Amino acid sequence: MRNTTAILFLLCFVSINAQDIAILHYNGGGDWYSNPTALPNLIKFCNQNINTTITNTPKTVKPESVDIFQYPYIHMTGHGNVFFTDQDASNLRDYLLSGGFLHIDDNYGMEPYVTKELVKIFPDKELVELPMTHPIFSSHFNFPKGLPKIHEHDGKRPQAMGILHEGRVLVLFTFESDLGDGWENPEVHNDPEEIRLKALQMGANIIKYAFQN
Repeated sequence: MRNTTAILFLLCFVSINAQDIAILHYNGGGDWYSNPTALPNLIKFCNQNINTTITNTPKTVKPESVDIFQYPYIHMTGHGNVFFTDQDASNLRDYLLSGGFLHIDDNYGMEPYVTKELVKIFPDKELVELPMTHPIFSSHFNFPKGLPKIHEHDGKRPQAMGILHEGRVLVLFTFESDLGDGWENPEVHNDPEEIRLKALQMGANIIKYAFQN
C-alpha cells in the first residue's frame, strides 16, 4: 500500500510537469543546512543551460514526510552525523524505488555516518563506484575522467558512488569532490571560475539524469 501510494504521488508530480528540487533535513545533528547558496546557484545554472524550469528556491523536506514524493531530486549534504529512524528508512526506500533520486554530497566528514545509515534503507544493496562511462558523466556536459575534484580535503581521488536498482542510480554519493562548495557564491570559497564551472556542469548532469531516469 505504501509503495502504491508513493507511485501515485510521483505520477501526479510528473503529470503536472513540475520541476522542483528539495534539501533533506535529516536527523543526527549534522549541518544539513550547510552551503546555503549552492542549490540556488545550481538551479539558476540548470535553468540557463539545460532547459529546466526549476523553482528558484529549493524546498526543505524531512525523510519521514510524504512531501518527498513531490520531488524527483533530493539533495543531502553536511559535515557530521546522520541518523535515519526505521520510519525514515522505509519512507526513503519507497521514494527511491518509486522513481526518486537522492544525491548525497559529502561536504567533508559525512562518509562514515552515511554509509552506515544507507544500510537501513537498502540492507541488500551496496554502494558501488560508477564507471567513467556511466551516463551521469555525459548526460549533458562531458566528463570523460569521471567526477571532478573541486576541493582537496584529504587529497584522495573523487568518487561517485551509487546504489543501483534495475540499472538506475537511486542514490548518488559524491565523495572527496565537494561539488556543493563549487556551487556556492564565488566569494565563499574563492574557487577559480573554471573550478566552479566544472562543479556546476557536473551538478547539471546529475539533475538531468535524475529528471530523465
